[in-house]
Amino acid sequence: MTAFLIRLITGVHAHWIGVDAPETAASDGSPTQPRVFFANHSSNLDGPVIWASLPKEIRRRTRPVAAQDYWLRGPVRRYLARRVFNCMLVERKKVTVSNNPLRDMQTALDAGDSLIIFPEGTRDGSADGGLAEFKPGLWHLSRKFPHAKFIPVHLENLSRILPKGEFLLIPLLASARFGAPLAIVPKEPREAFLARAKTAVENLRDGVPN
Repeated sequence: MTAFLIRLITGVHAHWIGVDAPETAASDGSPTQPRVFFANHSSNLDGPVIWASLPKEIRRRTRPVAAQDYWLRGPVRRYLARRVFNCMLVERKKVTVSNNPLRDMQTALDAGDSLIIFPEGTRDGSADGGLAEFKPGLWHLSRKFPHAKFIPVHLENLSRILPKGEFLLIPLLASARFGAPLAIVPKEPREAFLARAKTAVENLRDGVPN
């Protein structure tokens, strides 16, 4: 029901470009393969919208990675984050060795869960309005879990539906474009991998398959 309401409110349409929608989970409820959905970041709706756009069987084992300082603010957000979206809430202001988000992400992937992450690490983008440079966490996950599917996603209009600092939704149509999984190249340098990942998301913005 929550996924339906998100799709209804945002009008989001999922488009799978150059690839079929993911297969459903195995008959015993376990996922066929963990996935890391990585996307541009412009709104606090981003994670829930990607989550709501996934097939039901995949959605059940997919966890949005989200800022705890935002999602723990108030009982409604806490309930949604913990009981509905099953978010992985992470510290983004005072990151230490003990609360490094990568550790929890690796634990989730080891358990067979999939993740929704935002490699820019901010909702501000670059100076020209494009994507900011990707932070290295995505590369570290690709080295640790080369068997996972790293799927680029481009979101459109979410920053206009829920502008930064606002609480009321503006009725507009959103879109979520999913691309083919990124190829994992053994021993690929970090900068090269992150550049490929960023380009994959940018290509989806223009409707171009990877």
